[in-house]
Amino acid sequence: MERATMAATPFTVDTTPDWEALVKCIRREGTPARVHHMELFLDGPVHAEIARRYGWYDDIDPDTPHAAWERLARTQRLLGYDYVRCGVEGLSLKKNHMRTDDTAGALANPKGRNFTDEHKGPIMSWADFEAFPWPQLENARTDALEWYQDNLPAGMCIVGSGLASYAEWLSWLMGYETLCYALYDQRDLVKAISDKLIELYRYTVELELQFDRVKIIWGHDDMGFKNGTLISPDDLREFVLPGHKVVAQLAHEAGRPYLLHSCGNLREIMEDLIEDVQIDAKHSFEDTIESVIDNKKLYGDRLSLIGGIDVDFLCRANEEQIRARVRETLTACMPGGGYCLGSGNSVANYIPVDNYLAMVDEGRKFTA
Repeated sequence: MERATMAATPFTVDTTPDWEALVKCIRREGTPARVHHMELFLDGPVHAEIARRYGWYDDIDPDTPHAAWERLARTQRLLGYDYVRCGVEGLSLKKNHMRTDDTAGALANPKGRNFTDEHKGPIMSWADFEAFPWPQLENARTDALEWYQDNLPAGMCIVGSGLASYAEWLSWLMGYETLCYALYDQRDLVKAISDKLIELYRYTVELELQFDRVKIIWGHDDMGFKNGTLISPDDLREFVLPGHKVVAQLAHEAGRPYLLHSCGNLREIMEDLIEDVQIDAKHSFEDTIESVIDNKKLYGDRLSLIGGIDVDFLCRANEEQIRARVRETLTACMPGGGYCLGSGNSVANYIPVDNYLAMVDEGRKFTA
């Protein structure tokens, strides 16, 4: 991947990957020398469009078995990230998909968008639970982790991912509507599913931690909406947060920080996440709930924060507004460490690519 250091770029400032500095930033060990950028993910069409503009994939043979991994590693490196996110393969769970048109414009997926049936899931009774094709742990594969372990550019690390979606999978496996009823009249079934998920994710994170280039563990589990949590805080404490605590403990025992992506208003369980689960960083912020700057004031002495440049803002603002907001956010959140720049959620295919690149470029230019 030597060519990556000589590639055309949309940015005015070069960066060198430094996972150690990234981890120190997450651990709040002083103001970092430069801004570190983190995203849960960029939609595939966004990666592809940026690479097309600058010829980043031109010399990668698309027929090689590792082409997709090489493309991701190169794009992450050239965008200025210190990592790739990667997880274990072969342990997927079944859910009920529905489909609608993708209206994202030029980068829309012609096959449409998938979403999950909120009314009915594959497990709505004990009979469904017993018949469900639970993944066999012996089928786990680590092909991508192995390739990244051997081929990532110097200074980059792996962020262990694909983990800890406890609240999400409870609603996906049962259907959100069914889950809400089951929390009243089938709590034993909810507990059985939760226990299965804990077993699955314990095994997954243990596999990921076998790779020494996995330096961070990142769970993702949407638990809220604009005004509160999707199920009661007490039910989250009983069926969801114990699973996150297991993953966090495994990460901490291995000397890795545990990051949590979770959308929605989590005010009622933030103390649980910080003091009991002991997450090291929180990701996903939306202006209509509370800004990342407000969260820095509330929790910045106990918790690192990731992202926060609101997705709706990135869609609607002009370049000057985006650059001004990035500077404002970094000025407020960088001191002392504990902040990584990024979108409020993820770089969806409906965010204008130039707006995303302006956010990244302004972060590269910033000096504390």
